[in-house]
Amino acid sequence: MADSKRPSLAVEERSERGSRESRRLRRAGFVPAVLYGASHPDPVSLKVAALDLRHLLVDGSALFDVKIGGEKSVPAILKDRQDHPVRDEVVHVDFLEVRLDEKIHATVAIELEGAEEAPGVKEGGVLDQSTREVNIEALPTDIPERIVVSVSHMDMGDTLTLDAIPAPEGVEYLDPPEEITIASVVVPTKVEEPEIEEETELIGEDGEPIEAPEGEEGADAAEGGDSGDGDSGGDSGDE
Repeated sequence: MADSKRPSLAVEERSERGSRESRRLRRAGFVPAVLYGASHPDPVSLKVAALDLRHLLVDGSALFDVKIGGEKSVPAILKDRQDHPVRDEVVHVDFLEVRLDEKIHATVAIELEGAEEAPGVKEGGVLDQSTREVNIEALPTDIPERIVVSVSHMDMGDTLTLDAIPAPEGVEYLDPPEEITIASVVVPTKVEEPEIEEETELIGEDGEPIEAPEGEEGADAAEGGDSGDGDSGGDSGDE
């Protein structure tokens, strides 16, 4: 049954099958979708307007109503989504019809706030978010859009685990809270650049490098000096 407080997503059943038809749908501005649920013996193939789907995803509601063909509506959650590897586009979604009186398993995003106020960050530390989603169990109506966690108290070297974050009302964590690291403030790693030794080469008139001869004479030659007392070229007068 639809609820005016929940977002509603209009979809249409589709008969198209295969990757070629899916590409045609996407070019026409739709996203292929599938609805799973107890009231449907078999999965129902759907198509949803890409813009409507984007608005729903941005809204972030965990529970919404899927309105099929402008007639019946069923409460559902997003079961899975596939994104394009390059473009910022959703290429396929799976919806799961749910019963509002039965608890279900779901994944909820973790959102950190107050990082700029954390003493460890002010001292130059780096806030590292290790876990971005947690698995929960709750009634569909109790699933939060996200779990907001304050890290404004964290000092350098602190680690925040899930057991320090109270679960929202009606929500139970499925993962061992004491084993799930949410965030930590770490000392930034300094990368030392290797020293580069410079070599000075002697370049001849033809532009090619030349090797300096060994010994004092070689040093004089390298500097372009003359070790003799007289003129090296002599006179070029007529005989």
